[in-house]
Amino acid sequence: MKITALDTYIIEPRWLFLAIRTDDGITGWGEPIVEGKAATVAAAVEELSPLLIGQDPSPVEDHWQTLTKGGFYRGGPVLSSAVAGIDQALWDIKGKALGLPIHELLGGPVRDRMRVYSWIGGDDPRDLADHALQRREQGFTAIKMNGAGRMRALESRAEIKALVARVAAVRDAVGDDFDIAIDFHGRFSPAVARVACRALEDLHPLFVEEPVVPELSADLTKITESTTIPIATGERLYSRWDFRDVLPTGIAVAQPDLSHAGGISEVRRIAAAAESYGVALAPHCPLGPIAFAASLQIDFASPNAIIQETSLGIHYNAGSDLLDYLVDPAVFDFANSAVARPTGPGLGIEVDEDVVRAAAERGHQWHNPIWRHADGSLAEW
Repeated sequence: MKITALDTYIIEPRWLFLAIRTDDGITGWGEPIVEGKAATVAAAVEELSPLLIGQDPSPVEDHWQTLTKGGFYRGGPVLSSAVAGIDQALWDIKGKALGLPIHELLGGPVRDRMRVYSWIGGDDPRDLADHALQRREQGFTAIKMNGAGRMRALESRAEIKALVARVAAVRDAVGDDFDIAIDFHGRFSPAVARVACRALEDLHPLFVEEPVVPELSADLTKITESTTIPIATGERLYSRWDFRDVLPTGIAVAQPDLSHAGGISEVRRIAAAAESYGVALAPHCPLGPIAFAASLQIDFASPNAIIQETSLGIHYNAGSDLLDYLVDPAVFDFANSAVARPTGPGLGIEVDEDVVRAAAERGHQWHNPIWRHADGSLAEW
């Protein structure tokens, strides 16, 4: 079997799909994307394609090594995301060729079901509470919410109280047997992150995610030592080397993204490294069905995986949602806030290529907003 083509599709709401085709008729699917840089990552995939066309797709690890280390300049979000999507697609081909789900090729499943959580959005505490109750009625037992909007390097008491009020409204609505994760989105300074975490402790969040931007990872130890809340991070770390200095800081949860951190091959290694530090795994995935399927394959093969993000109904999904590009959406049945172990070959999903092609004719030009403080200076989004 030989690789014949790598085809990319920019599709709504903000995704990029990749089909790797073979002369044997097997097509593998991947999701290489940097949100807001879809065309850039598509160009990176095209630049890497001569290393793959005409080659046997089966030596996935050798392809990974060549794609990541064959060039003098390495790493970073664009290249790592391009490799991630290629790696997903190569594993999909391998699983389909052997008639096995990918997790079987990674040593076999370690669980029968994987717990998942969904998103709620909004700034008004009442709206957040109502949205959380909707998620509970849908069967979810955990949600994630943004903590705050624009945050200054030093914040007012009023802003911290508003943060606590938003989370408290959700906690009051759903009760104590429901988990609430809070995404700080890298918007907080280390000083404000410490203040905010202490203020939230009585509400017992499942975790606080990305309290500071990855450039300030050296401050994570101060944050983890200042609070009883578990700290999660990793969506903007792209390799095991990026995680090397973060895992010993006392974080509780590692969140590599299957579409950013080198794909299935690299996240498998990150998961094992995290386990050696007693750090749980919760792959970051506010993306599409291919990235979600890849995340699940890792989850079912990783003993330290605890919960999986899903983008179903997330506020980014304008125009299309998680299940819209699948032939059989029932493969992701979120009954009781969990997904059953996928048993289909490869990624365990069937992408509806006709729908993908039609969506690619529309494309998208999604970019994250640019935020500014009241004084006109740039704010972290």
